[in-house]
Amino acid sequence: MTVPHVDDVHPAWLPPEAFRALGARRVLVLADASEVAETVRAEVADACARHGGAVAAPGEPYDLVLALTSDGSLPAAAQAVKGPEPGAEGFLLARSGGVTVVLADQPAGLLYGFFAVVRLGEAAFEGDRPAETHRPALARRMLDHWDNIGVHPVMGQVERGYSGGSIFWHDGVLHEDLTRVRAYARLLAATGVNAVAVNNVNVHATEARLLTDRLGEVAALAAEFRAYGIRVHLSVTFASPIVLGGLETANPVEEDVRAWWARTTERVYETIPDFGGYVVKADSEGQPGPFAYGRDHADGANMLADALAPHGGVVHWRAFVYNHRQDWRDRKTDRARAAHDHFSPLDGRFRDNAILQVKYGPIDFQTREPISPVIAAMPATKLAVELQVTQEYTGQQRHVCYLAPMWSEVLGFRFWGPGERAVADVTTSGGLVAVSNVGDDPYWTGHPLAQANLYAFGRLAWNPGLDPAAILDEWIGLTFPKGGEGLRETLHGMMDGSWRTYERYTAPLGVGFMVRPGHHYGPDVDGYEYTPWGTYHFADRDGVGVDRTRSTGTGYTGQYPAPWSQVYESRAECPDELLLFFHHVPYEHVLQSGTTVIQHIYDTHFAGAEEAAEIRALWAKLEGDDVVDPALYARVRERLDEQVRSAEEWRDQINTYFFRKSGVPDAHGRTIH
Repeated sequence: MTVPHVDDVHPAWLPPEAFRALGARRVLVLADASEVAETVRAEVADACARHGGAVAAPGEPYDLVLALTSDGSLPAAAQAVKGPEPGAEGFLLARSGGVTVVLADQPAGLLYGFFAVVRLGEAAFEGDRPAETHRPALARRMLDHWDNIGVHPVMGQVERGYSGGSIFWHDGVLHEDLTRVRAYARLLAATGVNAVAVNNVNVHATEARLLTDRLGEVAALAAEFRAYGIRVHLSVTFASPIVLGGLETANPVEEDVRAWWARTTERVYETIPDFGGYVVKADSEGQPGPFAYGRDHADGANMLADALAPHGGVVHWRAFVYNHRQDWRDRKTDRARAAHDHFSPLDGRFRDNAILQVKYGPIDFQTREPISPVIAAMPATKLAVELQVTQEYTGQQRHVCYLAPMWSEVLGFRFWGPGERAVADVTTSGGLVAVSNVGDDPYWTGHPLAQANLYAFGRLAWNPGLDPAAILDEWIGLTFPKGGEGLRETLHGMMDGSWRTYERYTAPLGVGFMVRPGHHYGPDVDGYEYTPWGTYHFADRDGVGVDRTRSTGTGYTGQYPAPWSQVYESRAECPDELLLFFHHVPYEHVLQSGTTVIQHIYDTHFAGAEEAAEIRALWAKLEGDDVVDPALYARVRERLDEQVRSAEEWRDQINTYFFRKSGVPDAHGRTIH
């Protein structure tokens, strides 16, 4: 095992300098011969070779011990560490008598403990530290890639990807050199990610064959991820028995269909013994599913769960199911209701190894949505919450938009009121999933500062209670290890509030979907208003917003438990930031903030564009600063120029649209075209 270092690719949050504190010490590693343990040994040797430390042999002096609890030769410093058993992926961290100790029950925990020491830097070797137990709060911490093997004529090589091509495939074939894949696995492991689905959930004809005659490509990728404790999953088409097996049906209750899946899955595990399982998008946006056979989604998911169960695999079954051929004139059919309507009656019917994967909001990764009521409605089902790291509706990695504050709000939301369980508590067994934003761009995420979102996802999946600003601070310290307090303050000033800045200059008050159809970048207020997609704002001369109340609207508010069903039902109590999601209101309706809806629209769009310009001005102060690489500085500056231009376009189009609809002038007399 050698540590992957890729030339001409930015090291992200694992530059060599980040390992200086650990690599300058004498490190004793006591572990088994497993592949992940060998990775820990290789990482230690690489860091010590770079920074002048030493890999200690048993009996030699040491400053750091990384050991499995099962090792029979634990030194006294490790034996003295006492605490709860860390479990399969956890670790104990302590320091006394000048020695830092990491203890783990399993190699994965040892790897995570190693990276924890890297994050701490010199602080890991200062003073005394009582034993701390660190365990992941969520069982699966997973990224879904939407990579295509070939370049799709509409969606490209990576659907909704904004960072170049795939790091897995090029020109229809697997990359010959997979070093970058292993380097990516290393980045993910350093944040706590333990699972990756490698291909698009919209499974096209070529990608479908990854399950059968192209399975060797998945095995090759699995070998790279395995070294860093990450299991590979595969998106499959529900119609595989027809497309690949030559059957006439994919009916999930037909014995020959079930037998085909069982045989095929057995071959998968013969090839990839630690294969994670399947990801399925069914009966959604044209993808095949059990509805074609008069069956429900529990029938479909359980068929695949049964095929996977003998091998320890899971099926992630996406709850993103809705009518995408809606009549825009129909004010009662509500896309927001769909997932709850389809899935809540199925609670308790899913197998134990079937995980229902639910988008955090009821629509589609909008900048602001209420939390999906499906998460509260299925206590007898394993649930995973799905986020979107790739910034489809939050600036597409052309805008700075640090998403950890949004995700923290999602994970901390309490359906049943203060003091009750949070979303993160409901999903402990299912986990957290996100659509990945990595491509073959030299900066991994296109926008160098978008790396912070990928980092933050892993850290929040490990511990949902972490403070987003503290996570950003970690990322800054690792990514710019030579940066001083000035750089740290600048990046916090640019990024801490950037999600809310983006929200201010885009769609107001939770209304969502005012983007250009197709590519979803830039403003187009009525772009989806008369389409079949069910994403409407219903603006007219009198007001704006969607009536989703029980009393006069679609009834969506009734899908929430108390107290939120009452809060969202009430115009007076509904949070301002979600008012237009739940209510159609007059333009001069007074918000809880004390301003009118129309004035809020004007004020926030002017403010958001100004804040985007301020973000650019902060970055400009770093020009010529030797702690920021000139090429990275130039890439960020180019993206910030586009963000400022786009924010002004959003400001002018949104404000003009609503001025013309409402006829109400701006109270401050600013220019509206």
